[in-house]
Amino acid sequence: SKPNPNLVVSAFCSKFRPLPSTSPLSTNNMASSAGASLTYPIRAGEVKKGSYVLLKSHPCKVIEVTTSKTGKHGHAKANITGTDIFAGTKHMDISPTSHNMEAPFVSTKTWTLDDIKGDGFVTLSDEEGNVREDLKLPKDEKLAKEIQDAHEERQDGEWADIEVQVTSAMGIDQVMSVNISK
Repeated sequence: SKPNPNLVVSAFCSKFRPLPSTSPLSTNNMASSAGASLTYPIRAGEVKKGSYVLLKSHPCKVIEVTTSKTGKHGHAKANITGTDIFAGTKHMDISPTSHNMEAPFVSTKTWTLDDIKGDGFVTLSDEEGNVREDLKLPKDEKLAKEIQDAHEERQDGEWADIEVQVTSAMGIDQVMSVNISK
């Protein structure tokens, strides 16, 4: 029988202990646990309008922050309101200003629209030659129609370039805007 790769000898004792499931040596890793964190801590008192924070587990762009004075329990509170960056829904949370909250890593990348498939999936390419075919047209009907109309007109030779901005956060990628140049 083969030795268990999830057991290691501790330097301080002769007992075997299992590796944590997040260890790169563990064979129980899920493919998605590549070690990259989706969030980072931020003190509630440091959250500012325009920044990103998780509110009720939703990645939100902060639209308002108000703070209350120290109460009888000794903590000033931050009342934070934001809109979900993907759904556009409003969320609110209250936290002591000295406590940590989670903020999502948010990135935006520009891609060139190459094609739209019949099922709504888009073919995108970047300047390095990478291709994506795993994203659908946005759920925002107005934006989706603008992209589809520009694509149809480009097929008729009217548009020179269609670029879409893809926002990524919390493991979600979504087409958020379009730039059409003639």
